[in-house]
Amino acid sequence: MTDLVSLVSRLGEPRVLVLGDVMLDRYVWGNAERISQEAPVILLRADTREERLGGASSVATMLQALGARTSVAGIVGTDADGFRARHILTGLGIDAEGVLADADRPTTVKERYIGRAQARHPQQMIRVDYEDRSPVSAAVEQRLAEVLEAKVREADIVLVSDYDKGVCTPALLQATIRAARTRGVRVIADPTRGGDYAKYRGCSSMTPNRLEAGLATNRTIHTHADALASAAQLRDTLDLEAGIVTLDKDGMALAHGDGRSAIFPTRPRAVYDITGAGDMVMATLGLALAAGADYADAIRLANVAGGLEVEKIGVATVSREEIVADLLHAPFRAAERVPGAVKVLSLPQLRGELDARRAKGQTVAFTNGCFDVLHAGHVQYLAEARRQADCLVVGLNSDESVRGLKGPTRPLNPVEARALVLAGLQDVDFVTIFAEATPANVIEAVRPDVLVKGADYSKEQVVGAALVESYGGRVHLADLRAGFSTTNLIERMKAA
Repeated sequence: MTDLVSLVSRLGEPRVLVLGDVMLDRYVWGNAERISQEAPVILLRADTREERLGGASSVATMLQALGARTSVAGIVGTDADGFRARHILTGLGIDAEGVLADADRPTTVKERYIGRAQARHPQQMIRVDYEDRSPVSAAVEQRLAEVLEAKVREADIVLVSDYDKGVCTPALLQATIRAARTRGVRVIADPTRGGDYAKYRGCSSMTPNRLEAGLATNRTIHTHADALASAAQLRDTLDLEAGIVTLDKDGMALAHGDGRSAIFPTRPRAVYDITGAGDMVMATLGLALAAGADYADAIRLANVAGGLEVEKIGVATVSREEIVADLLHAPFRAAERVPGAVKVLSLPQLRGELDARRAKGQTVAFTNGCFDVLHAGHVQYLAEARRQADCLVVGLNSDESVRGLKGPTRPLNPVEARALVLAGLQDVDFVTIFAEATPANVIEAVRPDVLVKGADYSKEQVVGAALVESYGGRVHLADLRAGFSTTNLIERMKAA
């Protein structure tokens, strides 16, 4: 967990080129009210229409949200949908110079109808696709190849998102792979189902799912051994650096060219919608590899991001902050029977809890700290903080954050232990962990009514004070109990 949190902090802003099928995802939302009188079908009373990017452009959107410098190469039609897709891409800051218009084909559009039962519990009812799956013409292929030759020179990694809509032709892929290998740039492919996988030969790696890998290797993948054998077969027959097979709820299988072979499990999730999970895995894997991560850590991180994606409806983005929050709070999901563990929440979970409290008219106080060795001074301080509002949220520095503030010998107690001790106190309602040096992002998300800090600070020194006061909140400087100091306590323990 700590290693992956550190990896996220080192991701930087790699330049990622995405080649593939640019699509537009359209969502029509409404209430499924009754059965139609015309036919035995559900009648959807539509109230909202939403557009998002899909396919290769979905991967690009996810990468941009994860902090990459992203460019896309692909094809759209000369229709309004193609204009809309390019407009969304550029609006997100994604380089869309490589997205070319082809008057002879429509923009690929996937239209999903989402129905709510009794105004809640949205579920996908039907999907309608508008597309042309035939290969692009030789002239368009040549135009795209020329764009890619220039774009590869600017990239730290190339991701191929092949949805079999005619863009990823064998000639185009092989030209791109050759250009990338010449420059020492990895190419990672998310392949289409079935077909001839020879067009991916020479990629650094690829990420077929269980069914795709089984079809490509003529295997039925039931066990971990089956998955590893399939990954190794793909690696050897296609001259890959590493073979990877994604196994949905079972994680991923890796068969590396250096002899490493392993299954990387993922934790159980409440699966809400699998749409976009493969794209998220691809985006995160590529980003981590471009940032210098090893395949093993890149896969672990991609597992986390893919898991967060299936907890969302439709094709949605995931931020670095969400990944870090999920990593930091993972131990408490496993220890949910431990008293107080249910109080330790990620930031998205915390916001939901606070919304419910505020709906009942309750006020929220917030304070933060390392709380490495809890002593009576801390207990008194937290009690005073709790008296300022109806509930108290404590922001807790992660282990890496504590080391940045206190030095390499701290903390003495890991974040799991510190969080559980805090959560065991009656005056503490919620604990949330943050990895940054300051709690500024947490304060902005929580928007407390009262921001509490020790009286050894002036109000001007309190992080978040100006923000809280800007919306009518207040800052409270709590008294500190004389004679209690974590540093002094540690020194006395060493002396003893």
